[in-house]
Amino acid sequence: MRRIIVSLLVAAVVSLPAVAQKVCAHRGYWQCPEAGYAQNSIASLRQAQENGFWGSEFDVHLTADSVVVVNHDPSINGISIHTSTYRELLKTHLPNGEFIPTLNEYLHQGAKSACMMVLEIKPQDTVEATLELARRCVWQLKAHGLLDPERVMFISFSYEACKWIAANLPGFHNQYLEGVVEPEQIAADGINGIDYHFIAFHKHPDWVERAHALGLTVNVWTVDSPEEMRYLKDLGVDVITTNRPDLASE
Repeated sequence: MRRIIVSLLVAAVVSLPAVAQKVCAHRGYWQCPEAGYAQNSIASLRQAQENGFWGSEFDVHLTADSVVVVNHDPSINGISIHTSTYRELLKTHLPNGEFIPTLNEYLHQGAKSACMMVLEIKPQDTVEATLELARRCVWQLKAHGLLDPERVMFISFSYEACKWIAANLPGFHNQYLEGVVEPEQIAADGINGIDYHFIAFHKHPDWVERAHALGLTVNVWTVDSPEEMRYLKDLGVDVITTNRPDLASE
């Protein structure tokens, strides 16, 4: 009798429908020798495009002369992006030898494949500067033929930036990065997704059910093991963002 019960349970698990999972490269395919270990580099984006990722996440900032550049931190090698001109930033290099790329250069590479461009609008020194960054990103995406919900997804720690995207591009994926705003308020403001670090998310697995009940999508970063990947797939997380290139096919 016990053997019959176990067999029925196994059959029930096997028959569960597979989750259509989207896996995103965190700051490009950068934690691998081929990409030169340089996050947000064009080489890393190229590797993400060529190695089976649904999307590639990258970060943008605005220079003092209003050039949009791709970099995670607000400084590079000790030089502030927000208070420097792009010409001044050319005095330094990324760890793989590249110059810090402009968004225009990054999107030129991004347009070469169907890999989703997951664009993180970094909060700038003021709300006005953050919204100006958002506007310039939209202009450049349009110029590269990438202003399409099937080609670009927006994320930001800036709630104002997310609200701006919701008001101006309501049909686009638009996720707020782990703030204190409740899902109900996020949905009411027209923002259609939430994005959490795995450590924070792991403590609140009910967030997926809450978000999905409101029509919100859920992205979880940074996922660094097959066990974490399987755990999130079982919960029905919509997008999983990882630093591990080998997890793209998990």
